[in-house]
Amino acid sequence: MVADAGVLLPGAVPATAAARRVEGIDVLPHHPADALHLNRELSWLQFNDRVLAMAEDPGLPLLERIRFSAIFTSNLDEFFQVRVAGLREQQAADAVGTNPDGLTPAAQLDAIRALAQQLCARQVAVVRDELLPALAAEGVEVVVDGGRASGPDADERAHLARVFEDRVFPVLTPLAVDPAHPFPYISNLSLNLAVLLRDDDGEERFARVKIPPILPRLLPLPGGRRYALLESVIAANLDRLFPGVEVLDHHAFRVTRNADFDVEEDEADDLLLAIESELNRRRFGRAVRLEVEPTMPPATLALLCDELELDRADVVVLPGPLGLDGLSALADLDRPDLLHPPFTPTVPAALAAPTGEQADVLAALRQRDLLVHHPYEAFASSVQAFVAQAAHDPDVLAIKITLYRTSGPGSPIIRALLDAAEAGKQVVALVELKARFDEEANIEWARALEEAGVHVAYGVVGLKTHTKIALVVRAEGDTVRRYVHVGTGNYNDVTARVYEDLGLLSAEPELGADLSDLFNVLTGYARPPRYRRLVVAPDGFRRRVLELIAREAAAGDGHVSLKLNAVVDPELVEALCAAATAGARVDLLVRGICGLRPGLPGRSEGVRVRSIVGRYLEHSRIYRFGSVARGHDWLIGSGDLMPRNLDRRVEALTPVTDPVLTARLQEVLDVGWADDLLAWELGPDARWRRVPARVGVDAHLTLQERARRRARTAA
Repeated sequence: MVADAGVLLPGAVPATAAARRVEGIDVLPHHPADALHLNRELSWLQFNDRVLAMAEDPGLPLLERIRFSAIFTSNLDEFFQVRVAGLREQQAADAVGTNPDGLTPAAQLDAIRALAQQLCARQVAVVRDELLPALAAEGVEVVVDGGRASGPDADERAHLARVFEDRVFPVLTPLAVDPAHPFPYISNLSLNLAVLLRDDDGEERFARVKIPPILPRLLPLPGGRRYALLESVIAANLDRLFPGVEVLDHHAFRVTRNADFDVEEDEADDLLLAIESELNRRRFGRAVRLEVEPTMPPATLALLCDELELDRADVVVLPGPLGLDGLSALADLDRPDLLHPPFTPTVPAALAAPTGEQADVLAALRQRDLLVHHPYEAFASSVQAFVAQAAHDPDVLAIKITLYRTSGPGSPIIRALLDAAEAGKQVVALVELKARFDEEANIEWARALEEAGVHVAYGVVGLKTHTKIALVVRAEGDTVRRYVHVGTGNYNDVTARVYEDLGLLSAEPELGADLSDLFNVLTGYARPPRYRRLVVAPDGFRRRVLELIAREAAAGDGHVSLKLNAVVDPELVEALCAAATAGARVDLLVRGICGLRPGLPGRSEGVRVRSIVGRYLEHSRIYRFGSVARGHDWLIGSGDLMPRNLDRRVEALTPVTDPVLTARLQEVLDVGWADDLLAWELGPDARWRRVPARVGVDAHLTLQERARRRARTAA
């Protein structure tokens, strides 16, 4: 049962709560005992540790645990491709500078390697010893050589032999290494077999076989209840790849490369072509990690390290299977009994319409502002409907939007923009080509938009455009009215089902004028104006937040309550701690990285830090400053307290003033702080611990129920 005040009434605590891991990894040996600033890289590893804890949680449905295991691998891959790669470059360049946590690049790399090895070993253990056996007990078995699952029987081997001949063998390209064949290029995140051969002369040779990523990692066996790993099937048929040569041994390995890049925008005549050129170079980035199995012989390992220019410290030794993100396909099996119960997002009450009819979003906004909360409230019936209605409304003159990540050229948002351009409307799309790992997709649909007549811009030189804003200009009688959306998440209908985000839809004139000015800055040569309501980075975001924190520090009853993805910026960390020392309450709900150590006597005693990790990715940013007696200032938007958001990106935050909407924001904060099933708390020892389960509050289930209740009340 849910209480109206935003806190759940007492209920049963799940019996499995006591069986969950309650303490995160220890990073203290790598920090001075009294350090206020925590290292961002080690803090990120602690976040991924909390993700791994979800895979280890016996109280979660089995396929959800497998999904979290795959997310853990994907997260760690990106971390090594970007953050570890950057540290290696700093180390190679003998970089010097002021790092607030006091750790050198070398010290960070040493700590990262040790912690990552521990985390990966735990992941392999839970997958092999718990998840796969539990899945087999549910009638779905993955055949893992050397694991607990039984190998294929004679009929299954015959089936796999046919699959290999028909579907796998034609795709494979074995690459030998000898005087005539240099060591092949090993692509990023590729899974490979290192094969040891003996030729007719008795010479031992090395060959590499890449496991084709275009083929499914899991090959179904007859009956559809057992699966074989693709690499195992290839390994069992190596004699077909090397006929007449003795296959002595084979071992799996996986390589991670530097996937980050920088573009000198002020020197690039065509940014799109410059990004494409850098994407080609990314494929040949330096190797930063080598994953191998324990059985790999020292000579083979030495050869790989030498050819990849890696030190032994860059090697991660793990029992197979490697690349556990490949098991994510299991989470998509049609087994609803092994998944969370499905949740259908509700339609915001103001946009409810009779069955078969479309709500008039713009008419609703002429009545009052609307706050939407995804995934609890449907993206399709709110933000997506807003853009689609504008595209087909004959009175709409222009649509302007920033696009950082979308679901691709087939996305409803992209389709609506194409329809609007075809209808002759002025359509402007500001596309961020430098959205990491989405660059190729963004280039593809940027060209599609340009070909349809959309005015495509690529933002401001030297800055990423990370803000999530949309502007609709409509003729209404003798006047023109602006309608806006300012959000915390991308215009992506797919991620909106699993990312928790907020958005403000409004027809407020000053906010509309601000968005017009901001788009002029982004697409033209306009100087940043003095915005009426928006808080915009890099010009005013840092300044405004510092002003509000200082106000609370001096207020006597000061209170700062923030919900963010990350708190890293040294100046803001110091300001928050100074406010706490002055007597203000500082409450931080931080999903990922936190560079602030709370609870240090005389330095950060008044700071509380919590993190919620669950079925939805906590992604919204809420900034609240003030007290009950003095009132609150509320901001929501796209920026976190990180140097890149404050200084090197275009971000936009909007104030929220309607008491009905601010009550919704307060509800999000209240439920987050009431949570005792998904929440972790950061202590003075820099270690994260689960909040003790006393009442049994799951923030995500609570907000789902709140959304349902609002929909029922509106109906």
